[in-house]
Amino acid sequence: MKKLIKSIAMTAAASGMLLASSAMAADQKIAVVNFQEVMSQIPQTAAVMQSLEAEFKDEKAVLAQLESDIKYNQEKKKRDSSIMSKKEQEDLDKKIAELYQEYQTKGKAFQQKTGLRQNEETNKIIALVRQAIDGIAAKGKYDLIIEQKAVVFSKPDASITKEVVEQVSKLK
Repeated sequence: MKKLIKSIAMTAAASGMLLASSAMAADQKIAVVNFQEVMSQIPQTAAVMQSLEAEFKDEKAVLAQLESDIKYNQEKKKRDSSIMSKKEQEDLDKKIAELYQEYQTKGKAFQQKTGLRQNEETNKIIALVRQAIDGIAAKGKYDLIIEQKAVVFSKPDASITKEVVEQVSKLK
C-alpha cells in the first residue's frame, strides 16, 4: 500500500514538473538564426575574400608558375626522351624533382599562411555577427537564440536571419 501511495505521489510530482516546465517554456521568446546564410550574405565576407585574394596574389602566382614549369618539363621529357641522352634525361628528372619539392614546400607554407589569415578575418566577422545577434536579442527581448542547424523544425517567423544580415551589413 505504501508503495502504491509513493508511486502515485511520484507520478503526480513528475506531472507537475512537466506542466511547470512546459508553462515556463511557453513564456520564453525563442528565435533561430542561420549562421551560414548570414555569413554568405553579408558584404564583409566578400570584402575579406577580396582583400585576402589581393594579399596572397603574388604567392599564388609563384605557385602557378612552379606548377606550369613542372608540367612543361614533364611534357618535354615525355616528348623528347627518345632523342635525349641518358645524362640529359637524368638532369631533367632532377630538375623536375627539385621543382616539385619547391612546389610542395611553398604550397604547404601558402596553405598554412592563408588558412591562418582567413581564420583571423573570419573571427572578426563572427564577432560582428555576435554583436548584431546580441543587439537583436536585447531589443526583441529574446530569451534564447539557437543556430538553425541545431533545430529540427521552426516556424519561418521564428527566424531572425534577415535582421542579423541587415544589422551586420550596417556595421564596419
